[in-house]
Amino acid sequence: MIFLYSVVLLLAFAVLVKGADIFVDGSSNLARILKIPGVVIGLTVVALGTSMPELAVSVSASVQGANEIALSNVVGSNIFNLLGVLGICALIRPLPVERSILSRDFPVSISTTLLVFIVVALGSVLGGGFLDLGMEENAGVVSRLFGLVMIAIFLVYITSLVVCARRNPEPESAESAEQKETPLWKCLLFIALGLVLIIAGGKAVVFGAQNIARFFGMSETLIGLTIVAIGTSLPELVTSIVAARKGEVSLAVGNVLGSNIFNLLFILGLSAAIVPVSVNVASVYDMLILIFVSALSWIFSITKRRIGRFEGAVMVLLYICSTIFAILR
Repeated sequence: MIFLYSVVLLLAFAVLVKGADIFVDGSSNLARILKIPGVVIGLTVVALGTSMPELAVSVSASVQGANEIALSNVVGSNIFNLLGVLGICALIRPLPVERSILSRDFPVSISTTLLVFIVVALGSVLGGGFLDLGMEENAGVVSRLFGLVMIAIFLVYITSLVVCARRNPEPESAESAEQKETPLWKCLLFIALGLVLIIAGGKAVVFGAQNIARFFGMSETLIGLTIVAIGTSLPELVTSIVAARKGEVSLAVGNVLGSNIFNLLFILGLSAAIVPVSVNVASVYDMLILIFVSALSWIFSITKRRIGRFEGAVMVLLYICSTIFAILR
């Protein structure tokens, strides 16, 4: 049976990645038809599209009562995006970081992660769970109300991007003009098809991950933090590596930061708004690790306004260490 579950998981990841790819194509072309600025497309549509697997998995897990996967998938994906995706891309080619990302997107990502940590940790201290060394002890909950607050913060962030882009429009390239010729019906068809594949793949990932965890006696938190998180982050990894190889290295950092903000605010917020997400102590410590990783990535980016190959190597090594810690704890 374990072979069958593994096959289901692999096929589900493939469906998720393909679905996200189709969704991004349809959404990007639709955004251009609607004359949405390119910078907004990069930081929102592409970032949201590559995060659709996380959305499908976390929401499916929340609906099915697998709260550990819903939260650990978001936290694990964000850690992998920062250390794994940016680290690997920096090894391929040093990543320049735009001033707007340093002054806006990094602070938003770090502050929202810190906000979620404080809310959960506060509930942990009041409930006594955080002081307990048992990693599976219930530590708190992300309530429906806080989930709605997170979604509201996300909408404010997106709105600020649109307003900023409208005030500073980019000159239209010949490539963009050509892409606008894509028929509206084709864009809508791609979006619909992509969503169907993403939703189906998300449900299959939760099914396969839960059964593999039970077979090996692993916690859902661990499998969500590692296997599921890496699998659902494949679109971010592929998109950023392709961008780095093509020399469009600035897209890699924007894609990762946009995806992380989407993961934390919208995906976790929506999951909690549907069904309050219970948080165990292990996930509280994982959020603390994510805060440290986010701050470190920001510091690496500030130095010479780029992430060099040495920093990239350090980031990849840190991801390996964090994964080993998650397995051994």
